Amino acid sequence: MLSATHVENPDVILIGSGIMSANLGAMLKRLEPALKIQVYEVTDELAQEASHGWNNAGTGHAGICELSYTPTQAADGTVDVSNAIKIFEQFERSRQFWAYAVAEGMIAHPREFINPVPHLSFVHGAKWVNYLRARHAGMAAHHFFADMTFTTDRATIGGWAPLLTAGRADVPIAATKMDSGTDVNFGEIARKLLRWLAAQPGCGVAGGHRVTDLTRTADGWEATIRELATGAIRRNRAKFVFVGAGGGSLQLLQKSGIPESKGIGGFPIGGQWLVCDNPDIVAQHRAKVYGQPLDAAPTMAVPHLDTRILDGKRTLLFGPFAAWTTKFLHKKGSWWDLPGSVKPHNLATLLKIGATNIPLVKYLVQQGTQSMADRMEVLHVFYPAAKASDWRLIDAGIRVQAIKKTDGEAGIVHYGTEVITNADRSISALLGASPGASVSVHIVLEVIQKCFPHLLATPEGAARMKAMIPTYDVDIKKPENAAFYRTQAQRASQLLQLA
Repeated sequence: MLSATHVENPDVILIGSGIMSANLGAMLKRLEPALKIQVYEVTDELAQEASHGWNNAGTGHAGICELSYTPTQAADGTVDVSNAIKIFEQFERSRQFWAYAVAEGMIAHPREFINPVPHLSFVHGAKWVNYLRARHAGMAAHHFFADMTFTTDRATIGGWAPLLTAGRADVPIAATKMDSGTDVNFGEIARKLLRWLAAQPGCGVAGGHRVTDLTRTADGWEATIRELATGAIRRNRAKFVFVGAGGGSLQLLQKSGIPESKGIGGFPIGGQWLVCDNPDIVAQHRAKVYGQPLDAAPTMAVPHLDTRILDGKRTLLFGPFAAWTTKFLHKKGSWWDLPGSVKPHNLATLLKIGATNIPLVKYLVQQGTQSMADRMEVLHVFYPAAKASDWRLIDAGIRVQAIKKTDGEAGIVHYGTEVITNADRSISALLGASPGASVSVHIVLEVIQKCFPHLLATPEGAARMKAMIPTYDVDIKKPENAAFYRTQAQRASQLLQLA
């Protein structure tokens, strides 16, 4: 753990030490070295909640394998892949900034936080085989996915991922594969960036400190902070506050009292993984494999079988399994988080959502009461020969899905990350879900563009941002920019030791 350091009356206060705050703090400091920045984190160690390596899938979400980003097939048989293209571009910005951090000596040893792992989509049944074939046709036509391979050949799929075909019945199957996928330990990259930030002049990082209140001042915000070890209260003022506290963001957003927070609620969903530590099984699987959605599951609860590299060791995860909870944080949450978030201004929204999402509540209760045999039955859809003795169940992170008045019949568990910013752009709060961590650099770049436009308005500022993210002002989705994209992607891969 870093020793807690404090900066009085900084320019910026970052609440939370996850990947969002880490990227934003590092980018702001490189844009304007004179900025004073203070980070507060409630846990003693950094990045222990949603960004922690064991609390998420670690997929470098690039739209390659996640079928939920291309969910529908049109009447003419085609699949709209525009969302996958957009996500790929956003993750590329993350890769470029992290590569810049390596090149500039801000962080070292990239294999400690990012590793090459092929990304596969895998389906079974004639309907889904046809869908995946159409999805591949749409994606491979774009230069981002030109290297994607599609096959229905069982032997080829078995060569890519032997666990998928071992013991499988003779049914139609198909898979796509791209070797340029990654496994990312978002907690580790956050810790590396924050250690760098803490060593910069005018910057402080304090673990074991909970921000309990935010009060508007004439020129910014006053944060009330409690040191958990001693109970001591301190107050600090800043012109700008970023609430990147994961599940804790909603409560602080409500305490800020800004009009933009009215009517917003939160719905916590716990996560669990099956973990395989059997080295013989782990050695057979070197991929992240995303499958077709389960009939009863919400949109984003798509099962996947993932190679992970955590703490220098390869392991294998399967899930996610959802769990009912009223906590907003895994380690520092309270069972009163959900009821405490119900306010007069969001009560009607929550009641409406509850009435139209009863199947989701039933699903979460069912998930939480599953036996090991039930979970193994789901795993067998991917890995028919799996044995329960090789797997154990662990709790993962908690995500708080933002609930807005516009949610309802379509369900509240959906793709997207919300950034709530007030009218004078003095406070931003992060809410939402997948693929947040993967596209975190894109998200905080939007925060900078909205709340710190003066830092980009000068030639010096624009050049600094261009150095950090070479494609930030280029639409690399367009065919005419394909060569520029490939050049920058190759450079990032080399710096991150992915190629």
